Amino acid sequence: MAELHEACGVFGIFAPEVDVARMTFFGLYALQHRGQESAGITTGDGKELRTFKSMGLVVQVFNEEELGFLKGHLAIGHTRYSTTGSSKVCNAQPIVVDSDLGQLALGHNGNLVNTVPLAEQLLARGELFESTTDSEVIARMIASSPGLDWESRILHSLHRFQGAYSLVMVTRDTLFAARDPLGVRPLCLGRLNGGWVVASETCALDTVGAEFIRELYPGELVVINGDGIRTVKAVESHQRALCIFEFIYFARPDSAINERLVYLARQEMGRHLAREYPVEADLVIPVPDSAIPAATGYSLESGIPFGEGLIKNRYIGRTFIQPDQRLRQVGVRLKFNPLPEVLRGKRVVVVDDSIVRGTTTPPVVNLLRKAGAREVHMRISAPPMRFPCYLGVDTARQSELIAARMSVDEIRKHIGVDSLGYLSLEGLLDSVGQHQSRFCRACFTGSYPVPVQLEMEKLVLEAS
Repeated sequence: MAELHEACGVFGIFAPEVDVARMTFFGLYALQHRGQESAGITTGDGKELRTFKSMGLVVQVFNEEELGFLKGHLAIGHTRYSTTGSSKVCNAQPIVVDSDLGQLALGHNGNLVNTVPLAEQLLARGELFESTTDSEVIARMIASSPGLDWESRILHSLHRFQGAYSLVMVTRDTLFAARDPLGVRPLCLGRLNGGWVVASETCALDTVGAEFIRELYPGELVVINGDGIRTVKAVESHQRALCIFEFIYFARPDSAINERLVYLARQEMGRHLAREYPVEADLVIPVPDSAIPAATGYSLESGIPFGEGLIKNRYIGRTFIQPDQRLRQVGVRLKFNPLPEVLRGKRVVVVDDSIVRGTTTPPVVNLLRKAGAREVHMRISAPPMRFPCYLGVDTARQSELIAARMSVDEIRKHIGVDSLGYLSLEGLLDSVGQHQSRFCRACFTGSYPVPVQLEMEKLVLEAS
């Protein structure tokens, strides 16, 4: 039930014997959880690029006619949630820019922290922007860089970008993929019918039937065309900073990151929670869907039976039709329905993945109490989020983060539960089974892996 939104999902494919537009559609479908505001696909056939993109979910944007228009043997696709740049069609991706080498299409997952000075440089050169995204800044910086070919221009540009970027790019005959030197956002490589696939998560490879090969290394550029595949160390990587919220919330549980299945990591978070914050109770329930593995782990470790107390309307998605005033007032009932026969008279442990602003949790707790829960004990499978993210996650201002303003006990009273426990940072790191040096933990600690301009939060929020 996190009030967090990931920036985007990206997908790329080079496969001469495959319907690449259709494969990209299914790849994006698997990555829909990473962005629900817009979707787009660009294909190349060796001569030209073709692009179709629009606002809405993947299944709302594409039909057989659009997929038939997207001819070629290489493609990239993108699903978007806005961070830098507002939610409107001009900000939908792939971004397509012109140059003396022809067109470049680009899809971006992440967020730069030096967008403003880069944009000022481009404006001084006479570049005109058609969107308000840092992704267009990236694309235009590459297109206007020196170099006799696209690879040279990309390599010249990548070291100038500060922050998070997992990129997929196509020209008329070549697919490129690049990951920032910190490795903030995931990006993986797969093999399909003699061709190659890149995607934000391994679940997209599974969906299209591709064999997982490996994750792209931080700072790596992959070049795929008719001559085969090559990899280039584009930017030196001196530090790793994968966003740890990929394990907590963003990635699908059936994806693997750093050779660790996300589902098992989340289940282990629940086990740690049970050891750190035990309580006498009758039932463990998740806030569906993202907290289900952690709730399972809490139940297994504590011996308290697991059950469902809240049923999620899985078809609610992102709608452009606003509820009427009566439905606005009942709010959370659009998303969840309680099970009174399961909850009545029970002492309930409710497991969730995060509390961000603290606005959606109280209505859920109220639903459980009205359904007859005798006690409600909230357990969160992440530490308190006290600092905003500048690397591609919509966390809002620090002043809006409830854990930045209140103590744990004050939050407990605010959300109306009998007890509240957050997973420790040590427990979180132990659950993912990797050293803390591999992760960005800035939302918990305030220690960012890149210098953050003091006014960056204001700029990002004003842009969006």
